[in-house]
Amino acid sequence: MTLYGFARRFFRTFFQLKGWKIEGLENIPKKGPVILAVNHISNWDPVLVGCGLNRQVSYMAKEELFSVPFLGWAIRKVGAFPVNRAQADTGAIRQALAILKEDRVLGLFPEGTRSKTGDVQRALPGVVLIMDRSKAPVVPVKVRGTNRLLRGGRGGLRLVVGKPLTLDQLKAPEGVANRREWVAERIMRAIDEL
Repeated sequence: MTLYGFARRFFRTFFQLKGWKIEGLENIPKKGPVILAVNHISNWDPVLVGCGLNRQVSYMAKEELFSVPFLGWAIRKVGAFPVNRAQADTGAIRQALAILKEDRVLGLFPEGTRSKTGDVQRALPGVVLIMDRSKAPVVPVKVRGTNRLLRGGRGGLRLVVGKPLTLDQLKAPEGVANRREWVAERIMRAIDEL
């Protein structure tokens, strides 16, 4: 069994004990490239999403995590790769596109950082750049309750998967000054409405 398979089995049991609920799994394409656009409220978010889906997810994660002893090794082993958030990281973009070219699932947190309030924040346009170059659909995903996972009892932990969004569905109207910003905002609105 791979580390990903072991971790998925272990954490699924933990999340089941916490009373997790999952909605919309039928919206994840069974094959082909997929970009998951997930809101970000806790370090538990990638674990919850990875456990909830039947396809393995490779996450783009902030490079600082990869220098943490054991954690850096473990997240690399389960398919995560680093991104330098302080600059346009072309290496991370190339890695993301390579994952999608192999018909795999790429997990992104378009906000670029965790929300301290739990509210959906403004997206960075990188998600749209990757969508443009790969032509992969974006699946909006909303997590709830991960920011309170270790406090309190059962319930409140949810994963909601929306319908895939394609480039054709996200055409900016005439006169929009910054198309990528406009599309990124529509993706975040789709997440927020879940």
